[in-house]
Amino acid sequence: MAAGVELGFAAAPGPGGSWRLRSPYFPSKVGGWPAWLGEVGLPSPAALRCARCRQPRSFLLQLYAPLPQRPDAFHRTLFVFACRGASCYRLPGPLGPLCVFRNQLPRRNDTYPEEPPPEEPPPEPTAAPPCRLRCGAALCRVCGCLGPHVCGRCRHAVYCGPEHQAMDWRRGHRRSCGKHAAGGDSVVAIPEHNEFLFPEYEILIEPEEPEFPADSTVDPDDEQGAVDTSKDPKEQEELRATDSAGEAFQSLDEKTLEAMAKHETKEDKIFQMFKERVAAEPEQIIRYCRGGEGPIWVSDENIPEENDIPNCSCGAKRIFEFQIMPQLLNHLQVDSLGESIDWGTLVVYTCADNCGGGNEYLEEFIWKQDFSADSIYLPSS
Repeated sequence: MAAGVELGFAAAPGPGGSWRLRSPYFPSKVGGWPAWLGEVGLPSPAALRCARCRQPRSFLLQLYAPLPQRPDAFHRTLFVFACRGASCYRLPGPLGPLCVFRNQLPRRNDTYPEEPPPEEPPPEPTAAPPCRLRCGAALCRVCGCLGPHVCGRCRHAVYCGPEHQAMDWRRGHRRSCGKHAAGGDSVVAIPEHNEFLFPEYEILIEPEEPEFPADSTVDPDDEQGAVDTSKDPKEQEELRATDSAGEAFQSLDEKTLEAMAKHETKEDKIFQMFKERVAAEPEQIIRYCRGGEGPIWVSDENIPEENDIPNCSCGAKRIFEFQIMPQLLNHLQVDSLGESIDWGTLVVYTCADNCGGGNEYLEEFIWKQDFSADSIYLPSS
């Protein structure tokens, strides 16, 4: 990630391109299984249960965000998980249906080579992620998270809990159970388009372009200097006459204009600023700027105060790192006639000291802000 605001966009991996979304290539991605970074200390199934309905959360996205100035964070990824229960999103704020974990590794580690991965696909790329990590840890066949439970009949299929074991049984394990030799690795993971997982996309990162280029000679606040040179002299004379009439009208109706300005609420201004900021790149799903420019809010309601953001377990303050935009909802296939998963923006705060020398997965903080009842935001689909 470079200095300044970085924008993330969802891109379909394309035929044969899913190999880029696997762990050895340090991806930023949406949906599917997590591409775990470190293989030690994965979040437990209990840590990934929704704080409201207690059902397993689904992997939402991960963002590869190394800190070049930190040798212990040469590789660094943030993982966000979200509940699939629409009713769990009724309340704004922290906790509830969302959680985020951070993991990091030094350049020299026991899992990946020191040199960057090749840009070309591996000799035998596989479409599905492995059901077992190289360290031997088994992953749930449904969600790709840590799987401490095994099927009591075949002693081979692995799950994070009873909910996913029942789901896998309905989707075909009842027919294949017992056909695989105990201890083998031939079990095929449940299809990635199952109803629990979100659709899989690669996240492409680009710097946010400034609203006005540095070499621009036009002052955006100088409306008098914005002359349309495409008009002939007669048209320009008519335009000046129209402007003069408009100025006269403005002076005559000044009280009305002042009343309209006062009527505009702080809520309107914040929402308008949000729309204007994303208008140049309406497809953005991520805004990243660790410790720099803060998030752009969709409302003046439920903006966290400093004491709403808890310190890290190490005692350090947490700082803004990135936000997830509402445009992502267009890619998740969560629309329904009734209640749906929804948010205005999701804001992630991480440890300012970036603690964690033990390479474990550390939970960070995420805040959900909703659109106000008066705001309507329809991002392009």
